[in-house]
Amino acid sequence: MATNFDARLASYSSPILSLFRIVFGLAFTLHGAMKLFGWPLGQAVPVGTWPFWWAGLIEFVAGILITIGLFTRIAAFIASGEMAVAYLWQHLPNGFWPYDQGVGGNGGEPALLYCFGFLAIAALGAGAWSIDARRRSRVGGAGGAGGVAPNRVVTGTAAPAGYATGQPVRRGGLLSRFRRPRY
Repeated sequence: MATNFDARLASYSSPILSLFRIVFGLAFTLHGAMKLFGWPLGQAVPVGTWPFWWAGLIEFVAGILITIGLFTRIAAFIASGEMAVAYLWQHLPNGFWPYDQGVGGNGGEPALLYCFGFLAIAALGAGAWSIDARRRSRVGGAGGAGGVAPNRVVTGTAAPAGYATGQPVRRGGLLSRFRRPRY
């Protein structure tokens, strides 16, 4: 019984991951918008104020990237780091427990949840409903042999073991997704 339930839920993991990413990214974007523009609630922080305005800028930009699923892993990793710094710098000195300040906590529960939520997104990826997934499918997935992107020739001592066969082995680099195929 549990095996069927697990198998049924497993087929929804990528869309659910996408929904999680979209909701988390949108909420994070709104936190940044409140700091930068005073919208939808609150008052804007003066431009350049350290650290709150800069935190708002990171939240706004990373939140938009995470919401639409563009450069999701990098943006989520940066957002996770920002929330870790926020918790350690702004909340932890006010007490150990991360719960509401009204009950004696340090008020850092949202920072902790965002930190680990974004860390999970950085590790798991953007999901099926993202620009990253569309870019990956347009490029052709993992590409050639051994997960190597097309049009990337590997030579030298760091070449994969398949290179010894005399066939060129292609490997994807950081900018390989942005290059147009050569005809």
